Amino acid sequence: MLITVTYEPEHGSGVDATALGFLLHKHPAKVQTFSAPVGDIHVFYPEATAERCTIVVLLEVDPVGLVRSKRFRGDAGALGHYVNERPYVPSSMVAVALGTVFRTAMTGRSDTYPGLAASRLPLRIEIPAVSTRGGEDDLVRRVFEPCGWTVTENRVPLDPAFPEWGDSRYSAVTLTGMVRLAEALRQLYVLLPVLDDAKHYWVGDDEIAKLERAGEGWLAEHPERDLITRRYLVHQRSLLAQAGEDVSAPGETPLRVLRADAVLAALQDAGAHRVIDMGCGPGALLSRLAKDRSFTRIVGVDVSARSLDQAARVLRLDAASDADRDRIDLVHGSVVYRDDRLRGYDAMILMEVIEHVDPSRLAALQDAVFAGAAPASVIVTTPNADYNSLYPTLASGDFRHSDHRFEWSRNQFRAWANDVASRYGYGVEFRPVGVEDAALGAPTQLALFRREAAA
Repeated sequence: MLITVTYEPEHGSGVDATALGFLLHKHPAKVQTFSAPVGDIHVFYPEATAERCTIVVLLEVDPVGLVRSKRFRGDAGALGHYVNERPYVPSSMVAVALGTVFRTAMTGRSDTYPGLAASRLPLRIEIPAVSTRGGEDDLVRRVFEPCGWTVTENRVPLDPAFPEWGDSRYSAVTLTGMVRLAEALRQLYVLLPVLDDAKHYWVGDDEIAKLERAGEGWLAEHPERDLITRRYLVHQRSLLAQAGEDVSAPGETPLRVLRADAVLAALQDAGAHRVIDMGCGPGALLSRLAKDRSFTRIVGVDVSARSLDQAARVLRLDAASDADRDRIDLVHGSVVYRDDRLRGYDAMILMEVIEHVDPSRLAALQDAVFAGAAPASVIVTTPNADYNSLYPTLASGDFRHSDHRFEWSRNQFRAWANDVASRYGYGVEFRPVGVEDAALGAPTQLALFRREAAA
């Protein structure tokens, strides 16, 4: 198994590409070998010039030893464990190797080049073969593109001598982009096992902490966060609950999907065609809106420029037709400030937004949305705090997300929504989202505001 990372500074930047060695804490003039439970890890530089520098991480696995090791759940009596592709396809074994040799680099610390360590660099990562188990369509692009990568994926044929046999489930992948080196390494650490949808070792509670550390700065806003978390934690319901994810039984629809479905249904009921997704994040809902041609104008608004960049990649606006570019717009803005660009729309969506706003700023939010933008309809979803007691790992009084400023009970949400509707001339309808508990209601609550005609 091998992976290459190439750094080629922009022409005229004055940066020596061999600085990559300082960032990775591995000397370009040395071939180094490290021992790890998965095998021997060889690190070397086939190219190290001022213009371009490439490092190779080669993992040499002992497949027989791996199978016979009880630590790695091997079954020495099963032929399938001896004759398989695992020694050749980067997976959780390579993730372990990366964590072993680049532990310091993954933190982003470099005493020699602190500025480069903190900057986005022009990088190219080549992976000769990745597995995409589980039948997810376009998985490599879905997990890497929102992180800032341009993905080139070429399917590996089952046998080049027999093209009629078709392609295998493996791909040769090249990633290019302007990405911080530490984040690039941490993304590989997480996403290689995610693509493989398996791990070679026993997964315990400490895996959640690993995911939190490696996902810092990029995973929280990733549009495929749920999929990544589920695959990284190998679909263990107990771990997913501890990680704060929506946990659904096999065959059940995840809450995030039900929430988006409920918003789309409310938009249809409101007859909306020109819509604003306020607090759009990296574009999860925008991508669903874009697929529905009944929405003739779509605007995504977020306070985070990074989230808007991610949304643009998710929507593939760089490759979109002129018609779609005219139809979809991304705007840097805030839900607590009036913005004349947002006036005159059929609907504004605040999906899981208000709970991230400090209570002292809610009055500004109400003014900006209901008086400033004044759309014909407003759709608001937020967690139902009554339902929180049904989450076994959520302590009493705790919120579902560390960034939530509050979470309302059904009575609190209704009181707020009724007051807003009365103050700004809207009617309001309440809808549950998700499977309802007889006493505590649904996990998410939705309010559909519709502006009332002047008397």
